[in-house]
Amino acid sequence: MISIVIPLYNKEKQIAHTLQSVFNQTFQDFEVVIVDDGSTDGSVAEVEKFGDLRIRVVHQQNAGASAARNRGIDEATGELIAFLDADDEWKPEYLATQYHLYQKYPDRSVYACNYEFRDSEGKVSSTIIRKIPFSGEDGILSNYFEVACCSHPPLWTSAVMVKKQAIQAVGGFPVGIKSGEDLLTWARLSVRGPIAYSKCVQAVYRQGYSNPRPPEERDFVGEQLEVLFRESPSTRGLKDYVAFWYKMRMCRCLAHRMWGKAGKAFIKSLRYNFLQGKIYMSVVKYTLIGLK
Repeated sequence: MISIVIPLYNKEKQIAHTLQSVFNQTFQDFEVVIVDDGSTDGSVAEVEKFGDLRIRVVHQQNAGASAARNRGIDEATGELIAFLDADDEWKPEYLATQYHLYQKYPDRSVYACNYEFRDSEGKVSSTIIRKIPFSGEDGILSNYFEVACCSHPPLWTSAVMVKKQAIQAVGGFPVGIKSGEDLLTWARLSVRGPIAYSKCVQAVYRQGYSNPRPPEERDFVGEQLEVLFRESPSTRGLKDYVAFWYKMRMCRCLAHRMWGKAGKAFIKSLRYNFLQGKIYMSVVKYTLIGLK
């Protein structure tokens, strides 16, 4: 059985669509653990309309998505845990695709598939995933950090399934931050071993429903990525990934006119990959031109 963990906070208009995509799955051996993170709208009432005995709603005071996911992990009874955010959706073969990966690569702890973007107007766009190390439809993603440096995130929360023991071994999702907590979690898991991955697009990232998050909240993620590098310096591509992360942070801080934080991120990025200094300077130049 697969335990599906859904953190729920004020998604009254989206949760029914999300849940319907779960019950439309061709693979039906699952439970749904919904963690109501202190919703103040009619989200829970929408869930109750389904009346399916496989749904279990757990209530807690508002503590954020990480705390809600961690609570769901603890409550899950299955060995395999699939995460789904309350405003995203799965295509009908999603769970079947993930379970196939689990059967084919039983020694792996993380299973992921490709996904697509859909905006509030229904326009669909594809991800850009480069440097996949295998030619078939699925295989072992042995270079997660290299792929992450030149692509959309190869691992995205609503397109990942993990073994419960593995996610608990890294402490689950970091609590107390509201942005980047998923990227840090996947990085911690990736250091522990390669990922079973399917190129097949089976999940949909529905854009335009989440609240924007301030860049200040990402400081903790960068610091923890540096800790991860110090602990596992030989991990393929990790050093460049830390540099890449700080480059992205620099751009975000520039866009918010946070000059001091942008400068610090720039220096840290160069510390981990000095050879890309010219590229970063070009980024700074064109970002500043765009702000005029």
